[in-house]
Amino acid sequence: MASDWSKFSAATQMVHGGTLRSQFGETSEAMYLTQGFVYDSAEAAEARFKGEEDGFIYSRYANPTNEMFEQRMCLLEGAEAARSTASGMAAVASALLCQVKAGDHVVAARALFGSCRWIVETLMPQYGVETTLIDGTDPTAWEQAVRKNTKVLFFESPTNPTLEVVDIQHVVGVARSVGAKVVIDNVFATPIYQKPMELGVDIVVYSTTKHIDGQGRCLGGVVLASEEWIDENLHDYYRHTGPAMSPFNAWVMLKGLETLPLRVKSQTATASKAADFLAERSEVKRVIYPGRPDHPQANVIPKQMKGGSTLLCLELKGGKKEAFAFSNALKVVKISNNLGDAKSLITHPATTTHKNLTPEARAELGISDGTLRLSIGLEDEADLLNDLDAALSATR
Repeated sequence: MASDWSKFSAATQMVHGGTLRSQFGETSEAMYLTQGFVYDSAEAAEARFKGEEDGFIYSRYANPTNEMFEQRMCLLEGAEAARSTASGMAAVASALLCQVKAGDHVVAARALFGSCRWIVETLMPQYGVETTLIDGTDPTAWEQAVRKNTKVLFFESPTNPTLEVVDIQHVVGVARSVGAKVVIDNVFATPIYQKPMELGVDIVVYSTTKHIDGQGRCLGGVVLASEEWIDENLHDYYRHTGPAMSPFNAWVMLKGLETLPLRVKSQTATASKAADFLAERSEVKRVIYPGRPDHPQANVIPKQMKGGSTLLCLELKGGKKEAFAFSNALKVVKISNNLGDAKSLITHPATTTHKNLTPEARAELGISDGTLRLSIGLEDEADLLNDLDAALSATR
C-alpha cells in the first residue's frame, strides 16, 4: 500500500494511505475488533503459522486495522515498517529493550520524559545494560560518551519540557563511528515538521496519544524502522511480550491522521504568536520556542525542522507560587499533563511529569519551580491570547 501513495503529499496520504477495504467497499476504514481469526481448514492454519500462507493469526501479532494505521504511519515517516503499541511508553520500551543485552552500553540525552529516563537510568541497569546520560545539546558529549560496546543512542528533539534541540545528524555520525543504532522520540516535532529518517536515524518512536490522536481519546504508540531491523530485533519481542495496540485505538489513530496536517499547522501558528506574546510580558523570565531567534539552538533548528512546534516552554519570575496562580487563573487553557490535544493544556513539570527527578537533576534540565509547558490547541487565537493575558495579570 505504501508505494501506491508515496508520490502524494502528506495531507493526501493521511486521508487515503494504507486503506484496506472489505468486500463491502466501505468509505471509512473498517474496525476489525477481533482477538483471533478463522481458518478455512486445519491445513490452512498450519500453513499460516509456518509462514507459508499470508494472513492474520492473532491480534496480539497483527490485525487489519492496526496494519492500516502502521502503513499510513510508514508513508508519513518514510519508513519501511512499523509496529503499533498500546502506549507511547510501550513504543519506547520496545524500541530500546528489544535490541540490547547484558554487557551492552546505551547513551541517552538526559533531557527525557520522566518514564523514558526511568527506563534508561533504572530498568536497563537492572538487566546488566550500562547507561550514560549526557547533555544532548553538546556535540562533544556524544563523542566522549560512546564506547566499543555502545549499541544505542537515544534522545528526544525537541525535548520535554524545555524544547531543547539536539543536532540529529551529528548524533547519527557518532553512532556510525561505533556501529550503534539511533532511536529518537519525535513527538514534539511531529512527523509534519521533522523527518528523522531522512537525517539518518534508524528507529523513530511516537506516543500517538499526543498529536496523532490529537483529541485526548486513546493511548497509543508506534515504532518505525527498516524491515530488516524490525524482523531481526522487534518482531519476536513484540510477538511474545504483548505490547500491541488495541484495534479500536488503531482505528481512532487512523481517524486522527486524517486531520493531523491541518491541526498541527494551525496549532503551530498560534503557538508562535503565543510565544512572542509571552516573551514581551514582564512577568515572564524566559520563553523557549523553536523558531524564535533567541532559542538556545537556533543555529541547529533550520537544518532539521521545517516548522516550530505546537508547544512552548515559559518560566515565570515568581516561581511555583506564580506558576500555580497563573495556571489556576486560566479559563480556556486547561491544566493537564497531556499534550498535542485539540484543547490547550498547561503543565507544571516540577510537580507532575518530572517530579521524580531530584531538584539538582531538574536544574540541569532547566526546569525551575516557575517553569510551565504550554501545549496549544485549536481554540481561536485571540481567545487564547486574551486568556494568557488575563491569567498573567491575575498573578500580580
